[in-house]
Amino acid sequence: QGGFRDNSLTIMKTIARINLNCQVLLFSATFNDAVKSFVSKIVEQIFVRDYNQMFVKKEELSLDSVKQYKVHCPDELSKIMVIKDRILELGEKVGQTIIFARSKFNVKTLHKSLVDLGYEVTTIQGAMTNEIRDKIIDEFRSGLTQVLISTDLLARGFDQKQVNLVINFDLPVVYNTGEPDYEVYLHRAGRAGRFGRKGAVFNLVCDDRDDAILYKIEKYFNTTIEEVGPWNDELKFEEALKKAGL
Repeated sequence: QGGFRDNSLTIMKTIARINLNCQVLLFSATFNDAVKSFVSKIVEQIFVRDYNQMFVKKEELSLDSVKQYKVHCPDELSKIMVIKDRILELGEKVGQTIIFARSKFNVKTLHKSLVDLGYEVTTIQGAMTNEIRDKIIDEFRSGLTQVLISTDLLARGFDQKQVNLVINFDLPVVYNTGEPDYEVYLHRAGRAGRFGRKGAVFNLVCDDRDDAILYKIEKYFNTTIEEVGPWNDELKFEEALKKAGL
């Protein structure tokens, strides 16, 4: 899908040319309608055979080992203070943290704010060269850094056992629509609690628009996201981490 469409076609045509009768298995945490259609065309037009599909219900996609929370914040500044004074201060002993922001600008702004407040954090976003991104990821994987701020560049396909906390500084939305991006939310949440470990996801919400987005996410996955509050109550955040098994 997207930039991988041509590569996928090339790989499948090469496989079919070598052995048309080989068994092909395709896996993904999520398959949207466009990907399902694309996969069907690959099998029907390249391999010319019948095939089986198996999908779990969308309400079964949420990871049971990850506890999801929402935190109502008065404004953008209070979001930063929640991250600094509540989540990071309490979570520094439980593992690594990934903070997801909607844009490169938000990533840079949040990074500067946390650094100015005395935190050692790293950032990764699409404008960086591959060399710089690889260096930042290697440092995070090796434990040299504990907090990583990212766009959705790392939402998919990034596995790190030590990540126990995910913070959605911005909720994921589909570009130019304002509608929730359910797949991205699922993938973001999946960065915490990898390989059966415990984890927590904190969704920071500011206004009615954020509330509406999160409500739709709850309905889509048939789940309830528990509120932690008030936003400046340290005891409530301690209780939240304990409930998450951290």
